[in-house]
Amino acid sequence: MKKHIKILKKKLQIYNPRLKEECGVFGISNAKDASALTALGLHALQHRGQEGCGIVTFDGEKYYSEKRFGLVGDNFNKEEVLNNLKGNYAIGHNRYSTTGNNILRNIQPFFADTNAGGIGVAHNGNLTNSISLRNKLVEDGAIFYTTSDTETIVQLIAKSKRPKTIDKIIDAIFQIQGGYALVMLTQNSLIGVRDPYGIRPLVIGKLGNSYVLASETCAFDIIGAKFVREVENGEIILIENNELKSIKPFPAKKIRPCVFEYIYFSRPDSLIGGKTAYEHRKNIGKELAKENDTDADIVVPVPDSGNAAAMGFAQELKMNFEHGLIRNHYVGRTFIEPSQKIRSLGVKLKLNANQTTIKNKKIILIDDSLVRGTTSHKIVKMLYDAGAKEVHVKIACPEIRYPDFYGVDTPTKKELLAANKTNDEICEYIGAQTLRFLTIDGLYKAIGFEKRSETYPQLTDHYFTGEYPVKLVDELGDNKITQLSLLSTGSNN
Repeated sequence: MKKHIKILKKKLQIYNPRLKEECGVFGISNAKDASALTALGLHALQHRGQEGCGIVTFDGEKYYSEKRFGLVGDNFNKEEVLNNLKGNYAIGHNRYSTTGNNILRNIQPFFADTNAGGIGVAHNGNLTNSISLRNKLVEDGAIFYTTSDTETIVQLIAKSKRPKTIDKIIDAIFQIQGGYALVMLTQNSLIGVRDPYGIRPLVIGKLGNSYVLASETCAFDIIGAKFVREVENGEIILIENNELKSIKPFPAKKIRPCVFEYIYFSRPDSLIGGKTAYEHRKNIGKELAKENDTDADIVVPVPDSGNAAAMGFAQELKMNFEHGLIRNHYVGRTFIEPSQKIRSLGVKLKLNANQTTIKNKKIILIDDSLVRGTTSHKIVKMLYDAGAKEVHVKIACPEIRYPDFYGVDTPTKKELLAANKTNDEICEYIGAQTLRFLTIDGLYKAIGFEKRSETYPQLTDHYFTGEYPVKLVDELGDNKITQLSLLSTGSNN
């Protein structure tokens, strides 16, 4: 039975061909029940990674660590587990693997002893020069125990000759490249680092006299912390003795946050640039409506990712918004024999048509993005099978033509539908009456810019443009994970 459940879980992943979230990080300083607060924070960030979770704490003398496969609520829900995580300082991590195998020792936070004391590291993002750095570290005698590029950061910190831990960290981050947000725990200090372009998110909160660091502000809401501000791009936050110190070791650059935090990754109630992600997505839907040239009866979102954009679209055009697709939120707990008949159900494991709502209707179907197109094809067919008269697909972002190297698990270029087919070919493939993507300038306007600057883009938008802000030192594409796996001494189980 366990074997069958494992197989089914793998099969279910096939029917979720979206861009995958990166990871979630959380840290808190000098707080009673730090481990419980960290577990709550990770629970709020669960959407950013579901493969594994971990917490490291410090009680003034010793470090404690618990790392588990699966969801936070299934692993950190008992007093005896949290009581083992002693201390008033804690960091935590939710994992979605973009590099490295799904094995226990790849689950973060990582911990290491250095000549300046112990350090725990939780990392969201990817390094674009991790293999080059790793090879050099191995040549110098380093021994790696994981296949995660996060361990490269830990090794660089441990090998630094600088005397103070904060200087070791500065030494290390000057050697790494990519998109990253780091939360670190040393003896009685909490440290946060955001990459020079601010590609990956990191925010600061306050709970009484305690400071909190997290990937998103929704992690503050669940514990009653107040949002203070975003960590600036290229900034190091050092929290000691209930005081926050800002260190800016990098040359100044203009911030370029990841555009998909606005479109999809961040939880709808999280703040980005002073607005909730929900509000940004409604504005994206409104801009999509301004570019609309289709007459229809109702607007239907692909739940849940298309809900806000569809709402904004319908409001802008004063059209009827209807839940024409109903989502099964419990698909992850469907433990049944994965026969061919079950596998062939495909997207019906997650979605079902609301027949009386869509029958004989001309439908505008709105989704946040289109990646491989396999799910869109099945959804369009489902709507037609349920009696829809016409299905017109609108996508609330431009065409995704290029893969990511900064911590988002995207398909390869050959798997990205828009990289290999024209708009008309994609429309025919998914079976829609018409298909339209939001323009790049429409996306920028929705987020708060007049238009995209060609000289210095305001967002990290390489998915659409192929313009990568950080040089790809390890230009390996699909081979990156393969080479990391070869460097590992562990199994894939």
